[in-house]
Amino acid sequence: MVSGLPDFTALVEHYGPAVVNVQVTEGRARTRGTEGPDQNDPFGDFFRRWGLPGQGGGQAQPRNSPPSRGVGSGFVVTPDGYIMTNAHVVRDASEVVVKMTDRREYTAKVVGIDDRTDVAVIKIDAKNLPTVRIGDPANLRPGQWVVAIGSPFGMENSVTAGIVSATSRTLPSDRYVPFIQTDVAVNPGNSGGPLFNLQGEVVGINSQIYSQSGGYMGLSFAIPIDVANDVRNQLVTKGRVTRGMIGVELQPMTAVTAEAFGLERPEGALVQRVTTGGPAEKAGVKDGDVIMAVDGRKIDSDIQLPAIISSIAPGKDTKLEVLRDRNVRKTITVRVTEYKEDGAGSSSDPSERGGSAAQPSSFGLSVRPLLPEEKQQVDTEGTLVVEDVSGPAEKAGVEPGDIILGVNGVRVKTAADLTAAVKKAGKTAALKIQRGDRQYFVGIRGE
Repeated sequence: MVSGLPDFTALVEHYGPAVVNVQVTEGRARTRGTEGPDQNDPFGDFFRRWGLPGQGGGQAQPRNSPPSRGVGSGFVVTPDGYIMTNAHVVRDASEVVVKMTDRREYTAKVVGIDDRTDVAVIKIDAKNLPTVRIGDPANLRPGQWVVAIGSPFGMENSVTAGIVSATSRTLPSDRYVPFIQTDVAVNPGNSGGPLFNLQGEVVGINSQIYSQSGGYMGLSFAIPIDVANDVRNQLVTKGRVTRGMIGVELQPMTAVTAEAFGLERPEGALVQRVTTGGPAEKAGVKDGDVIMAVDGRKIDSDIQLPAIISSIAPGKDTKLEVLRDRNVRKTITVRVTEYKEDGAGSSSDPSERGGSAAQPSSFGLSVRPLLPEEKQQVDTEGTLVVEDVSGPAEKAGVEPGDIILGVNGVRVKTAADLTAAVKKAGKTAALKIQRGDRQYFVGIRGE
């Protein structure tokens, strides 16, 4: 029974000083057209990560505007000045300034950035700094109180509170992060700030919101701190992040498929396809296997598996518990290999959910990386295939299965490249696609 509302004052007084304001200057001027959202809005990138319409709200600006300035948040994790924030806060920064609650300011160095998890580490030259305590997000349950501290709209050390709405939430284009969903009021500038539990422990990094208006609508998402900490340790110790892969393509388990596989309820990760020559195939994993556990950790759904496998060190032997032929349970040992980016990062581990890399877009495009065997079947230099279309893209004649080569003459290799190119294009874009043996441009006008 709820006896009363919690008091957050002690938590804020003790750990608030470890939360910092991050001010960023980008070295290059942004070039912009006369339509679309204000790209120079210091808070716009926080919303634009979702590719939703109506963000920014700024007026048209001339091209070759001055270097962009942005505001975000962060938190100190070591007394000697290591700070965690979001990758999208400090990406492309020529200067990063960290402002403490006591008004001290430091110029920060970007230690490393991991775009796949949206985690970044920066460092300031200081000693005996106040730090946060790190908690365990695995203990979070929907309904528990959580607190965010950050700099929404530049208003430093603002405190908001709410509850955990859900855990292990998978979002489009973020298959490596099982997000914590909350109803904490998070706005532009909170990005990169900490999410605390009632024990004063950081359980997440506030990263994204879902909004149709450009403002807070009760849907906020935080990166679990254990995921972020693993990234931080790798960035600090070796300057890059390595991820594991086993080479399987998954699909969701529904009530009907669960019954067909002899399960009482939908659980596990159904293997739709095994990559030829990959670790899973070499170990004996087959199409139609249902992965029920990894190293003893139960798999409730396919959305869990990519994050778990990617966190395993390449070269490690991992035990998969699989269900085969309805009633046969097997333990298969798979040696995890390193997931490697192809060029600009176009290759994808098919163990990602459904091979999907869907990107919300005002053009209505949902894409995923081409699988190696698909590239062998089609003579193409492309690396992205259209998974689904709607809205403007559908009206323009783009079809599922089309291979995307470029936007407005700029080659795109990854879903991130496509998203950036579409945003830069503004309201209209010439999409170069390959369908069969033909290559041609399709003009699309956004909504």
